[in-house]
Order: sequence, then C-alpha cells, then structure tokens
Amino acid sequence: MPPIPLLFTLPIEPSGSIACTQPSPKVYLLTFSSPPDNRLTASFCNAFHLALDIIAHRYPKGVVVSTSGIAKFYSNGLDYETAIKTQGFFRDTLYPLCKRLLTYPMPTVALMNGHAFAGGLMTAMMHDYRIMNPHRGFICINELEFGAPLPAPMASIFRQKVPSPNTFRNMVLEAKRFNALEALKEGLVDSLGGLEETLTLIKELKLEGKAKTGVYGRLKAVLWGETIGYLEEADVDDRRRDAWVKNQNKVEEQEKKKVEVWDRGQIGKSKL
Repeated sequence: MPPIPLLFTLPIEPSGSIACTQPSPKVYLLTFSSPPDNRLTASFCNAFHLALDIIAHRYPKGVVVSTSGIAKFYSNGLDYETAIKTQGFFRDTLYPLCKRLLTYPMPTVALMNGHAFAGGLMTAMMHDYRIMNPHRGFICINELEFGAPLPAPMASIFRQKVPSPNTFRNMVLEAKRFNALEALKEGLVDSLGGLEETLTLIKELKLEGKAKTGVYGRLKAVLWGETIGYLEEADVDDRRRDAWVKNQNKVEEQEKKKVEVWDRGQIGKSKL
C-alpha cells in the first residue's frame, strides 16, 4: 500500500498528537496517540474537537474514522480524579466533544484497535459506527469498579444505542467486559477488523456520499435527541444528581433508625 497522505497534525499535551491522514478519497483518518493510554484529558478532547472542525470546514464532505496509534488502547477513558477536580470539565470540554461527534455532519466510524473502557467506550458510542479489533481488546463500562457514578449523558447514549436492556444491565451492574465476538453478537459494534475492513464497510454502505445533501447532522440530532438534551443540560443534571444524593442520605438515616428500633426489639426477644 502506498504511503497515506498526511493532511495535518495537532498536539495533545504533554507529549501526544492527533494526525489526520487520507487512506482513501473523502475518508479522513484521525489517529490519536496520547501515551500511555489515550486518556480523555482536556487537551485530548480539545484537540479531537478541533480536528473535527478542521475537517468539516476545510475539506470536502466524506467520512471521519477515529482510531489509536497505541496498539493496546483505543482509549482508557477519563483521568477521573483530574476530571472531577477541574471546574467545568464535563460541561465545557467533554460534553461539547460528545455533542460534536453525535451531530457531526458526516458519517463517523470508531475503529477500536484496543481496549475501550468507560469514557473511552462512551466516545466510541458517540460515533455512527464501530469496528473492533477481533484479536485484541475488551470494551466495558467499568465505573462500578472504581466507584464512579454513571453520568446521565453516558447512560443515555448506551440506553439509546445498545439493542438489549439486559446487555446494558450487564455492562453497568456487572462491569462486564466484552471481547470482539461478544460485542458483535450484542450489537455493541457493527463489524470486526482493522483499517482495511473499515474501508470496505465504508464502501459497502456508500458512506462517502451520505453527507452531500447537508442534512446528515440534523438527522442524527433527531435520532439522538435524548442524549443531546442531557449533554446540553449538564448543569441541570448535576443539580438533579446532587439533590438526589442529599435526599438519599436523609432516606438512609431514616432507614437506619428503623433498623435500630428493630434491633432493640430483637434484644428483648432473645431473653425470652
């Protein structure tokens, strides 16, 4: 195969980059490499978002494919501790990227060459199609394992795109890891393979020409309106979640008092 033309590169702090190449006419391949595992930092998200904008405004309409230059990981999700400590990270950085992907005016394909965990899988789900390496990697929502709540937009996109509620339950409440064959069976990915198979899928579905009428992004906005609503109302969701936690704390205190009353009753019975 001849060298793939390089269109542009963007830096990801502190030592990463996103490179845009063109492996086929009107197919734009974004390859991100942010060692060690493509965490969704502010710099990563901003660079990804800018790359999408450059393609949309400087190149002919076609198809955008995202993949990783790190063989082991597509993305390992958020740098969670940094994300929750960074004022406005979700509202001002992560969610705008998700909305841009979800309503992008061209078809998008996530080529998951390695693991996609938590926010990394969420990012892949914001694409229109997903292709997974059949030989390496798992995908999962593993918030359960590191004690993080599931943000409403993340829950919404999986609820809208995962075909089976039972599969979604297993993903969230069991942190189940899916290999490529399992992911294909459960409808989490559309196909298996690498770049060659991705280009074949694009050709078979004639995706290069889908954006030419100018309504592709608007149609997606209608399809995924529920998730877009959550992305746009991040502050409302935060307040709703905080109110729920506060109320739940009160409920738990009331429950504990009931159990204490029951305990005292059991002590009396044990003397009979």
